[in-house]
Amino acid sequence: MRALIQRVTHASVTVDNKTIGEIAHGLLILVCAMQDDTQANANKLAAKIAKLRIFQDDNGKMNRSLQDTNGSALIVSQFTLAADTSSGNRPGFSTAARPEQGRDLYEHFTTQIQTHGIQTATGEFGADMAVTLTNDGPVTIWMEF
Repeated sequence: MRALIQRVTHASVTVDNKTIGEIAHGLLILVCAMQDDTQANANKLAAKIAKLRIFQDDNGKMNRSLQDTNGSALIVSQFTLAADTSSGNRPGFSTAARPEQGRDLYEHFTTQIQTHGIQTATGEFGADMAVTLTNDGPVTIWMEF
């Protein structure tokens, strides 16, 4: 699975002009299931993100995790993270998981984040979404398992 995580002071996702997910302090997690991904990939990614020390401690060092800070996670499915831009000018997405598998792994990933004691909000799988965020830092990290 692939994820692009952004440390945020606020993030929200809107579908059809209605806010369906919103968080304050925490992480915006854009996540994409790839063709060969399994629940084991989702488990590893969720565990790593929950414990990733990218929040500042009292000395201003990135030394605290999402769990340590009681932050929240806004999890949004984003198949375009599978983009292959190696040839031509139009990205290909053939390495992304098929929609059924992608939805299952997205939902499993969200459940796994919750098992680490993290409050979550989500987007809507497959929907046309508008995501707003205030990136804190900015801190943006690419991850893949």
